[in-house]
Amino acid sequence: MKIILFAITLCILSDSTFAEIDIDHLDFDDAPLADNLKYPEWFKKSSGDLGEDLNHALDSGKNGLIVYFGQARCSYCEQFIKNSLGNKDIEHYTQKNYDLININIWSNMDIVDTDGKEYTERDLSLHYDTNFTPSLIFYDRKGKPVFRLRGYYPPYKFRAALKYVTEGFYLKERFRDYLARAEIGLFFLEKGLNEREFFINPPYDLKALINKNKQPLMVSFEQGNCHACDLLHSSPLNQPDILAQLEKMNSVQLNMWSDTPVITPDGYSTTAKDWAKQLGLFHAPTLIFFDSSGKEIIRIDSVVKFYRLLGVLTYINQGGYLTDKNFQSWQLKQRKTN
Repeated sequence: MKIILFAITLCILSDSTFAEIDIDHLDFDDAPLADNLKYPEWFKKSSGDLGEDLNHALDSGKNGLIVYFGQARCSYCEQFIKNSLGNKDIEHYTQKNYDLININIWSNMDIVDTDGKEYTERDLSLHYDTNFTPSLIFYDRKGKPVFRLRGYYPPYKFRAALKYVTEGFYLKERFRDYLARAEIGLFFLEKGLNEREFFINPPYDLKALINKNKQPLMVSFEQGNCHACDLLHSSPLNQPDILAQLEKMNSVQLNMWSDTPVITPDGYSTTAKDWAKQLGLFHAPTLIFFDSSGKEIIRIDSVVKFYRLLGVLTYINQGGYLTDKNFQSWQLKQRKTN
């Protein structure tokens, strides 16, 4: 019955519908907010022990726990709360199935994870490599972290993630495959990508490319008929500060549904479509950054605007990843320096 209902939902929500939804919720300024963000009253305050919080949720008839990693002046968090959690059916579905615990990624308050290990809230966020706020960790009834969302997604994609976990699809398939039943890959082949001068032309032998000039590599996985991709190119990728950073690295653009031949940074021959599948990509655009040895440094697989992208590019080009494996740790150092 669940599969039938899901299939009906996919038929109703056509690709054009998704594009219209994106338009409503992707165009915003990602500068830090002037005032601290106000959280919904139904957010739960942790007891200091996530295991106890989970037990309380289960006793209340919930299916599990969601831990929300945020920060006070995060514009992406504001969009998530306003557009996703502000949607009444999403709010109701979330509250029905989960208790949602708010954690501040910069806080030194003590917190115990469901496995009994002790952290500060900041260290717990580092443990889960949140990197971008808002980030969400879904815990199942046994206290196991089973799914993560890192960054802001439009409401339809967050709604899909909720159902993916709540209805147990995560036990049978990856979120990419679950979501792909709604986002038909062949549709996106009908439209071209945004052509830019800074993207390197094929053939895409990425291993040879980074071996040649020893510069970091950005691979931009995109698709046709993608409003989020259009916004990326019309806004942040048109800004002088961003373009100046991109000049310091190799940049390649791939259609994530195409059969374009690619040799990956680690020397594996494949296609753009198969590589995207192997990487588990479910959002367009997704930007993945590799170091000069071909190892992945970081990826942005959620909505990205100017300040977030500039921060990541600076982190890469200043070699921050060489001293701080986690982008959040590097950001903390920058905050203290400035």
